[in-house]
Amino acid sequence: MTTKFKALFDLSGRTAVITGGCGILGLRFADGLAEFGANVALVDLDQAATDSAAAEIASRHSIRAKGYACDITRPDAVRDAASAIESDLGPVSILLNNAASKTRDVDAFFAPVERFSQETWREIMSINLDGMFNVAQVFGGLMAERGYGAIVQTASIYGLMAPDQRIYEGSEYLGRAINTPAVYTASKAGVIGLTKHLATYWAAKGVRVNTLTPGGVESGQNETFKQRYGDRIPLGRMARADEMVGAILFLVSDAASYVTGQNIAVDGGLSAW
Repeated sequence: MTTKFKALFDLSGRTAVITGGCGILGLRFADGLAEFGANVALVDLDQAATDSAAAEIASRHSIRAKGYACDITRPDAVRDAASAIESDLGPVSILLNNAASKTRDVDAFFAPVERFSQETWREIMSINLDGMFNVAQVFGGLMAERGYGAIVQTASIYGLMAPDQRIYEGSEYLGRAINTPAVYTASKAGVIGLTKHLATYWAAKGVRVNTLTPGGVESGQNETFKQRYGDRIPLGRMARADEMVGAILFLVSDAASYVTGQNIAVDGGLSAW
C-alpha cells in the first residue's frame, strides 16, 4: 500500500479554533490552516477585530471563517463560545490554544522581581495558564467525546530557559524599555507541563496535545534588541511570524498522527546551545 503523504496535510472540512486569533501569531496560524482547507474560528477579545480578520481569511482562501469575542478567563464564556462555534462551523477537531497577555498595565508588567505585584502576577496567570486550561478543558473534552482531535498550545522559549538579562540593556519594544518578567517564564513553563498532562490524559480518547515553543519573533523591537538577541541564536537572527506556521500545520495534521506530548521548539537553535 502506497501512502499519499501530501494528503496527510489536507485539513479540508475540519473546524479549527484559534485563541488569540488577532495577534501576531494567531493571524498567521489562521491563514495557514485556512490555506490547507480548514474552516476557522478566530477567538479574541475584540468582536470587530475578529469579524474583520475572519472575513479577510474567508475571502482569501474560500473557506468558512467567523470571529468570536471571548474572555478565556471565564469558563462560562468559553463554554458559550464553543457552543456557538460548533453550531456555526461544525464539530471542532483542531484547537490552537494560543492566547496570552502582557497585562493592561505595561509598567507593572516590566517591574523588577523585587517590586512585581501580586495583582499583576495573578492577572497574567489568569490568562496565560488558567485561561489556557479553561479552553483546553472545554474543547479537549468535546474532542475526547468524539474520539478525535489535535490541540497545540503556544508556550515560549522562556518556558524552557531563563532570559539572558544582558540583552535588555538599551533594548526597546515599540519605543519603551523591556525585559521578560518572571511571571511570563513561569506561566509558559506551566503551559509545557499542562500539555504533557493533557496528552497522556486524553491519549486513549484519540486526542493529541503538543506544545509549540516559539523563539523571539520580530514584532516591533528596536535594532539593539534584534542584534543582541540574534547574537545568541545559532541561525543568527530573530524569527519571522510565518516561520511558526509550518510546525503548526504538521502538528494538527494527520502527518503527526503518532506525535503527542511533545514540545516543538522553533527557536533558531537557541535551546541547543
